[in-house]
Parts: sequence; C-alpha cells; structure tokens
Amino acid sequence: MGADSRVSEATIARLPQYLQSSIDAAKAGESTISSDRLAELVGVNPATLRRDLASLEIAGTRGVGYDTKYLVFEIGGALGLNQEWPVVIVGVGNLGRALGNYSGLEERGFPVRALVDNAPDVVGTTVSGLVVEHLDDIAAILQRESVTVAVLATPPHAAQEVADLLVGAGITSLLNFTAVAVQAAETVEVRRVDLATELQILSFYQQRANSARNGVGVPIERKNEQT
Repeated sequence: MGADSRVSEATIARLPQYLQSSIDAAKAGESTISSDRLAELVGVNPATLRRDLASLEIAGTRGVGYDTKYLVFEIGGALGLNQEWPVVIVGVGNLGRALGNYSGLEERGFPVRALVDNAPDVVGTTVSGLVVEHLDDIAAILQRESVTVAVLATPPHAAQEVADLLVGAGITSLLNFTAVAVQAAETVEVRRVDLATELQILSFYQQRANSARNGVGVPIERKNEQT
C-alpha cells in the first residue's frame, strides 16, 4: 500500500476503532456507512475520519458513504490482519491467566500459542488448554510455534531481563503490560499498556466533571480521539 509512509501514529491508533465499527455495521446488515455516522460511532469528527481513511487511499462515494465490507477489508489489511499473528504470553500470574483465557485475541487474529513462566508452581499448569512452559525453553517455543509477538506480563523487576531474553530469542513485537518501561533495539516494536495511567487519566476527567456539576470550575473541552 503506497500510502503507508504518510500514516501518522495518531491515525494508526484510531484504525482498530474504525475497523470494529465497520465490522459491527456490516454484521447489522448495513452495506454502506456515512463518514458522519462512522465518526460518531468512533468519537472523532468527520473531517478527521475522512483524512485518516484518505491516508490509506480509502475513498467513499459522495452522498452514499463507504462500503462497509470494503472498509473491513482495507483497514484490516492496513493493520496486517489478513494473516494470523501467533502470540506468546510471558508471565502467567493473574493478568497473564486472564489474557490467556481471553477469546477476543484469537477472534482478532492473535491466537495465543504458548504460555511461559519460570515459577515452579506455575510451570506445568494448564490455562485455556495450554500447558505453561518454562522460560528457559523460550527459543525453542518461538521456533516451534513461529511466534514473533510476545505479551509481557511479568513482575516489574523482571521485565527488562525477560524482554532482553525474548528479543534475543527472536521476538520483534512486544506488548508490555508491566508497570515499567522496557528498552529494546530500534528493530523491535514495543507498546506499553499501563492500566494505572489510563485510570489516572479517567480520574482527571471525572474530577472535572464532578466539579462542573457542583458549580466549581468548568471541565475542559475535549473530543474522544487521539491526536
């Protein structure tokens, strides 16, 4: 796709929302969807949506909108979802087990192929039909399952050491659920999901909403979109 170099990080962050809303519309029997309607579903303004889709060379029809199946195909292709991306989850505590049991990962093209830990009381247990394997065997596991994507759910103090081990074994994409940032080579894509930070951001807006209701100050003007 020739437009890749022009796609901003903010646009990429919105693509999964566009995709899911398009899938929902198609399942509901809507053959087309207007930019205004899709923007409303996602929580962005229509101009932003049209600009985002144009950066992927996706155009609608004036007065009609976008073909929903075409949107699903094109956005899914842009996100690399025209193939499966097997995943290994490293760290099988409460969060790791929850992620291992989450069927939504496979439904979206990210089947969990292996669970890994190094705790004696965890290795050998079964989660969602998968036997937890030992971290020492990670290189063989990645090769066996053809995995290049890892979810890091270890205790914070072990995150960097385990990340280094994963990258050395062949991981090129790492989703970090730990409370610390990890460093990796520029050739490795690292994304961090910090639940505490997201809750603090929600708290920021909640506090201002409460203040507005109580007549103390005014909440800031915002839109539900990333820029």
